[in-house]
Amino acid sequence: MRAAPTILHLDMDAFYASAEQAAKPSLRGKPVVVGGLGMRGVVATASYEARRLGVHSAMPMAQARRLAPNAAYLVPRFALYRTVSDQVMELLGRLSPLVEPLSLDEAFVDLEAGGVADDSASARAIGGQLRTVIRAVTGLSGSVGLAGSKMLAKIASEEAKPDGLLLIEPGTERELLAPMSVRILPGVGPATGDHLRRAGMTLVSHLAEAGEAELVRLLGKAHGVALHRMAQGYDDRPVVAERDAKSVSVEDTFDVDLHDRVRVRTEVERLADRCVQRLRGAGRSGRTVVLKVRRYDFSTLTRSETLRGPTDDPTVVREAAARLLEAVDTTGGVRLLGVGVTGLADFTQEDLFAQAADAEHAAAEHAAAEHAAAEHAAGESADAPGGPADARDGTVAERAVDARESEEQLAARRWPAGHDVRHDVHGHGWVQGSGVGRVTVRFEEPWTPPGRVRTFRIDDPQLQPAEPLRLVRDPVDYSSWPASLPKSLSAAGPGEGEASRP
Repeated sequence: MRAAPTILHLDMDAFYASAEQAAKPSLRGKPVVVGGLGMRGVVATASYEARRLGVHSAMPMAQARRLAPNAAYLVPRFALYRTVSDQVMELLGRLSPLVEPLSLDEAFVDLEAGGVADDSASARAIGGQLRTVIRAVTGLSGSVGLAGSKMLAKIASEEAKPDGLLLIEPGTERELLAPMSVRILPGVGPATGDHLRRAGMTLVSHLAEAGEAELVRLLGKAHGVALHRMAQGYDDRPVVAERDAKSVSVEDTFDVDLHDRVRVRTEVERLADRCVQRLRGAGRSGRTVVLKVRRYDFSTLTRSETLRGPTDDPTVVREAAARLLEAVDTTGGVRLLGVGVTGLADFTQEDLFAQAADAEHAAAEHAAAEHAAAEHAAGESADAPGGPADARDGTVAERAVDARESEEQLAARRWPAGHDVRHDVHGHGWVQGSGVGRVTVRFEEPWTPPGRVRTFRIDDPQLQPAEPLRLVRDPVDYSSWPASLPKSLSAAGPGEGEASRP
């Protein structure tokens, strides 16, 4: 525990939704929900306007639509979020060599290690400047917590939301925590919280008063000891600059259960390719391929295969995932599929190229065999007498419906709601929605007034997907920050949204 509040926690406010509002002038001040838009999608982030209507992260999207039917529902644009995150993390890196990112929009910073703060006054000053610089560079707001430990700094940033700063003076931790819910403490989730509630412990003060022995009896030695220390405000975890990823994975939840075995395998192969892209983007390779399957009855199965060495070859990962799928019973339907790679390394095993070639050869042979069997079955069906005409007509009708559904699915994938487009005549815009062979676009940019809406055919040759625009048209140059501060910052004291405890 430190004698000065020199651990900073930054948490960007409603990050995905705020970035979308900054990019789309017509959505500012209105409820915005970002997440999977299918029937089984979940909310990733909701703007504060949507939160006032009861929408929150991890809520089923169907429930969010009932609570906020007039909100804008958008598919995440991770390319934009990563760009903004890189800008924020670069600013944090100027404060200290010890920056511990927790996600795209959240990080701890050790200000003392960077030599930019050694007491409450200097910590508060740098926290306020950071908020100002982030808004100037990204156009977004973030909340800052300052304390003598990581736990208290994170609690402070949460209490400061939205767009605020809260400093907790060392020595006041126990008094601050006492009236708070036990759920505020790290490691106390719904199950542990319910267990403590049944024991009569709902506030942090109850944990401190219960004593270490009672918490060990209830929760076990490791968890009980740690929780008792945290309830008294003790947390000596250091800020760690490198957080080594243990795995890379991707998964999709489907609006309608998949029953076609060929479609399931196709989705697994697509997920394997996405997983390898993410793996390569991190400059890593992996040795163990993991398949996750959630079936129609919500039962979840995981299967894994360990290779001869680490790889980032898409063919190897794809074929390993397909082999794992063969051992899974998908009868009844599949609602979720996931592919991951664990056992990460910074190198690849050369002999796996031979394995990739073998896998490609085996896949080609398997495809040829399936093709021959399909042709044989089709020939027998055509020669078979007595097939009712209406049954054949029904099959044709079903195929036509499937074709229409496939066209709509392809349109939704090409034109996801909220994603960027460019029209040869009208310029830059974003997709408001697509369906029935049409796509509706609002043409506006982050620095323009709300734009006009137009509708096009989904195959209009003048309309193409585009890259996101930056959120600030003319960002201020803070390349010298914090060594040489602009006068407007260096002279600033505690501003709006800033506070301290007690």
